[in-house]
Amino acid sequence: MMQPKPSEAIPKGKEWCYEVKYDGFRARLHWDQHSITLISRNGKDLTNNFPEIIAYCQQKSDEVIELLPLQFDGEIVILNTKFQANFEHLQQRGRFKSAEKITRAATRRPAHFLCFDILQIMGKSLVNLPYQQRKNKLKETFCALHLDLTISWYHRLGFVAEDSKADEIWQTLFDHLGEGIVAKRLDSNYTEGKTHGDWFKIKNWRVISGILTSYHQENGYFSVAVYGKDKLVTVGKFKHGLEGEALTTIKQLLHTKGIKSGNTIHLPPAICVDIHCLGFSEGEFREPQFKQFRFDLEPEACTVKLVKDSLSQFPATITLTKQAKIFWPESGTTKGDLLRYIRQIAPYMVPFTRNKALTVIRCPDGVNGEFFYQKHLPDYGPDYVGGMKQGEEILLHAGSIDALVWLANHGAIEYHVPFQLMGESIPNEIVFDLDPASIDDFDVAVYAATLLKTMLDQFKLKSFVKTSGNKGMQVYVPIQKQSMTYEETAAFTQSIAFLLEKQHPDLFTTERLKKNRNNRLYIDYIQHGKDKTLIAPYSPRKTKEATVSTPLFWEEVTSNLTPTAFTVNNVVARVKDQGCPFSSYEEARDTQDLSVVKQFLSET
Repeated sequence: MMQPKPSEAIPKGKEWCYEVKYDGFRARLHWDQHSITLISRNGKDLTNNFPEIIAYCQQKSDEVIELLPLQFDGEIVILNTKFQANFEHLQQRGRFKSAEKITRAATRRPAHFLCFDILQIMGKSLVNLPYQQRKNKLKETFCALHLDLTISWYHRLGFVAEDSKADEIWQTLFDHLGEGIVAKRLDSNYTEGKTHGDWFKIKNWRVISGILTSYHQENGYFSVAVYGKDKLVTVGKFKHGLEGEALTTIKQLLHTKGIKSGNTIHLPPAICVDIHCLGFSEGEFREPQFKQFRFDLEPEACTVKLVKDSLSQFPATITLTKQAKIFWPESGTTKGDLLRYIRQIAPYMVPFTRNKALTVIRCPDGVNGEFFYQKHLPDYGPDYVGGMKQGEEILLHAGSIDALVWLANHGAIEYHVPFQLMGESIPNEIVFDLDPASIDDFDVAVYAATLLKTMLDQFKLKSFVKTSGNKGMQVYVPIQKQSMTYEETAAFTQSIAFLLEKQHPDLFTTERLKKNRNNRLYIDYIQHGKDKTLIAPYSPRKTKEATVSTPLFWEEVTSNLTPTAFTVNNVVARVKDQGCPFSSYEEARDTQDLSVVKQFLSET
């Protein structure tokens, strides 16, 4: 296989294009009339490990028959977002031997084969064609297979698009905390190995500052520790990257400062270093490498908090303040915890705040302090937090990671958005708000959501569900632009609400006055209206438990569900482990069939 060479700098010029580098298994997909196989870079057959990819290709048999034999070059990945892969889950998949385990994993977190090159078509080799021509052939092949030139959550074959603007693709990659990019020379032939100057990989390194504490002679690894609550905590180890003067220096330090115990040489906590890594998983840094000594740094400055911030990769444009301030006293959750949550969840959250007017609840002193609502850009706010003008004011808008982090840095805890895009007067989604009498009645909201899902299925609608982060639940139906007016969505939500109320008058009500609800769940269909707002997916809440309005998979909506289980402290890990239940929201919007709804409305 042709492999990219590592590079610290991005080559620039018209002769280059750039692609996202995914953290996965490099493989070739061989496809002929008799078989479909996945072969790794090392020649290992991965076909049986990823049956979902093979099954998807088999569905394309009729469309591909005239193009066979065919060979794609690409990456097997399990995606967190369309720009960030989950290598930890993929590695686990690669270890599975049991067909039952593989099938279960393929259902829970299906893999993609992301194609970035085509090496053979109709049995003819393309390796001597320039890369740009091969890329065009790949596009033609995807079109023949009726596949979009993108990555789809619904399709197991994805297309890795190229970009001529290195800075833009790097910014997207950085925002999504991705692995890096690959620069490819447009006129390059396909050359096996790394004996070329045509492909370069530039990795999105996180720089971790820590203290050298020991050297393990049996394997050549150095341990790195940082301070956490006044004691040293080992956070990782490394062995690569030390050479030349740095290697000489460290040998001298081991000789003069080290204390030997068995095969380990211990060092006093005095020598600080920077190491590169790609993240942290399974208790270890990913691909750690020595970068430099930090003789300018006091050991006490190397802390767990600094490691967490470095792994989060905050935007350089924002100076974070007062991170130690307690925002949620009951759990001891700090403003720093909020900032790290917002930064890491932002790739999943921004799609639901982008191009929408925003109202935030700011709590500068935490949830027990004074709070206020804000929906306009303050005088001191940067342009990237502003949207369109409204009279003499500018609406708040969180269309980027920077905007969300800036708002959180200024004490914004809750993020509320309307049901229409900025400047528009018609909705782009339908939302049912299910509001039980108290958090103790959350099981009634669960029951209402499951009944609602059954009804929406009968209307052939794709629906999504989340906790409100407080005591209720919300069910979403994405709809295409200009497909329904607020008058139509109001008629639909009212009809559904009345039907649920009629079926279960002892459990549900549409009564607006709280005193008349008699502890029944309120189906708030009136809230779905122009300029009215609802808590955004993944927004934290101003609750004592630091809860989050959390998207769910429908199979999770059971009697065991509790809204306090999802907090600022665990939702990022949940999304990385299980995937985002709202990941296919935009694709569902594009393919949403409203014909049955329209027919229903015409008859009522």
